[in-house]
Amino acid sequence: MTAVARVEVRSTGVEPALTPVGVERAITALASVLTVVLTAVAFWLSYEHLQEVAAAHGMAEAVARSWAWPATVDLFIVIGELLILRASLAHKVDWWAIGLVTAGDGASIGLNVAGVGQDASALNYVVAAVPPVAALLAFGALMRQVHAYLARRALTGVDTPPPGVEAPSTPVMVSVDRPTPPLSVEPAGEAEPMPELPAPAAEVEEASTPVAAEAAPVTASSTAVDLCTPVVYPNRVDQLVRALYGTDFTQPSTARMTQAMTAAGLGASESTARTARGRVKAREPHLADFPTAIAG
Repeated sequence: MTAVARVEVRSTGVEPALTPVGVERAITALASVLTVVLTAVAFWLSYEHLQEVAAAHGMAEAVARSWAWPATVDLFIVIGELLILRASLAHKVDWWAIGLVTAGDGASIGLNVAGVGQDASALNYVVAAVPPVAALLAFGALMRQVHAYLARRALTGVDTPPPGVEAPSTPVMVSVDRPTPPLSVEPAGEAEPMPELPAPAAEVEEASTPVAAEAAPVTASSTAVDLCTPVVYPNRVDQLVRALYGTDFTQPSTARMTQAMTAAGLGASESTARTARGRVKAREPHLADFPTAIAG
């Protein structure tokens, strides 16, 4: 049986250093603020120009109506963009919403440009067309950011707390293995009594006969260990000759000693080699017991 233990994991409250994720969030927040500002400014310029157009064409005396009339054009853009956002969240395409945005933006651009007049310069038409176009693009960018935020929130299902707010503790389920008690099985109904089986015959245990084993005598023998201090040779030739004894445990020949001396830069004198070998054997007499088959 597996039991579930509840463990509370508390946040430390320590704010981590600025990471690429934090930089990305800061940039996204700044872009969102600027997009909102741009959308508001563009809509205000377009809206005010359409109010001037309405006032110049029959609504000069009706000030309230001249200010309400641009809403019949620009609000189609807002409604259409919101419907497009709803459709995109549902992974659908709303052509009716796209048509509303197209109609509202087309009417806004056309009326802003037409309100300039026939004898105006080309730059005047450009100035009149920029606010509605900017309003369409800015509002579309704003809806795109809102869509990304809602989609990410729906994917993770967790709301990230703002900076400075301690996140609530998260319960963690830890499974703990415990021994499973035996299951008791109750009969569904009264069953017929089982016939009693004859009792098994008692087993007769044979008595064991103790056997006394004679202990074998053990003779303890001590091993002598020579713990003599190693001999140190101050002469380099003596050191080299002594090292040759340990390579193959034979007495080095004259040719072998001179060859090793030449390799070590100590000359190639045979007499020097034999003299050094004699000094080594004099200081360590046990080396004379080494095989002399290859000695020179």
